[in-house]
Amino acid sequence: MKVLVFLIGPDRYALRLGAVGRVLPVVGLKQLPLAPACVAGLMDFHGQPVPVIDLSRLAGLAPEPLCFDARIILVDYAVGAGQVRALGLLAEHVVGIDSVRPETLADSGVEAAPFLGQVASTANGMLQLVEIDDLLPPEVHAVLFQPREVAP
Repeated sequence: MKVLVFLIGPDRYALRLGAVGRVLPVVGLKQLPLAPACVAGLMDFHGQPVPVIDLSRLAGLAPEPLCFDARIILVDYAVGAGQVRALGLLAEHVVGIDSVRPETLADSGVEAAPFLGQVASTANGMLQLVEIDDLLPPEVHAVLFQPREVAP
């Protein structure tokens, strides 16, 4: 299985490559007053507003200053009732693509955060999968993805 590897603090994490829509350079974000701390802001993606989550803040760490290898990873996020919306993930230090052999995946045995999945040993060291479906706490999900009203 191919994964996109990035760092949160000093540790390696990954998203399944199939979950990644695009990887973009960091752009200016519109700040959202009173939004939860993990919300970095809104980005304009081809005229559509896309919320961006700071993965470091989501993990409870202080964000690092943005560097040349910081990226916004666009993923499709299930918002309910079969609907999917774009979500940006601000990742500091995107390392690149790596391979994970499925037989090396194991449960971490630690329930630190719902979005943290299995761990794997790779040639480049241990990494932990980030599960998109479990990414946002309910209160953040509710703020970012209000049900859309259908016009009559």
